[in-house]
Amino acid sequence: MLLIYNRPGFVEELSDTAREELFGEVDAIMAELTESGELVGGQALTDPSTARTVRQGATAAHTVTDGPFMESKEQFCGYVEVDVDSLDRAVEIAARWPDVRYGGAMEVRAVMHDGGAEM
Repeated sequence: MLLIYNRPGFVEELSDTAREELFGEVDAIMAELTESGELVGGQALTDPSTARTVRQGATAAHTVTDGPFMESKEQFCGYVEVDVDSLDRAVEIAARWPDVRYGGAMEVRAVMHDGGAEM
């Protein structure tokens, strides 16, 4: 799983040309992954302002707050699920993702199988 992190609103800060280039690069990578059979799926997420975070403390009561409120400027903004032969291939794809070049990050993490033995 390739988890995409970036600053909320960074795309809106780009010029029209830079935005078109970024989306063009994403489209090219997605087309390549589709053609190679490595793409399993993926989605962008809505703006973090639409998120809600649910927490439960030591008591049975839970709290719901607006937004993710992480201790980070980057927020989880989408994912791409790939089926690749190696961790190196997943890292290669992540390194090409344009958000990384614009100050974002991409976390590469294996999806746990149903048995959960990977933990």
